Amino acid sequence: MKDKKWGEFTISLNKSYLDRELIYQFLHNEAYWSINIPREVVMKSIDESKLVFGLYRGRFDGDFEQVGFARAVTDLSTFAYLCDVFILPQYRGNGLSKWLVETIIWHPDLHDIRKFMLATKDAHSLYERFGFETVESPDLLLQRVRKVPY
Repeated sequence: MKDKKWGEFTISLNKSYLDRELIYQFLHNEAYWSINIPREVVMKSIDESKLVFGLYRGRFDGDFEQVGFARAVTDLSTFAYLCDVFILPQYRGNGLSKWLVETIIWHPDLHDIRKFMLATKDAHSLYERFGFETVESPDLLLQRVRKVPY
């Protein structure tokens, strides 16, 4: 996928553009799903993920800043799990999260995935517009969770 542009914003899969400190700080301090996550876990999750989406304001040949992030954990054929999706608070409310999710689900390696899952506490309406729905038979799903992972 080539970088996608929308006004002054760009989504890129180029990991060299990522502001790893910003991502770590947000996931460690702000994201309800990963409070206190260790730095080394965040860095490994970025390094080992094939599809990492950075959302930026500005131009890569000049000044730019990262304003959003997401990862898709996937086998690129049958299953994907969307995670660590965020837009910085000062950039919310102008359609960036919708554009980021749309870009991810229409990525050439993801748009034909049979089962695309995610977990959210408060963004159901965002994801429902892209076809995500409540699990039909939650009794079929199991999970293994470490109670105090970090």
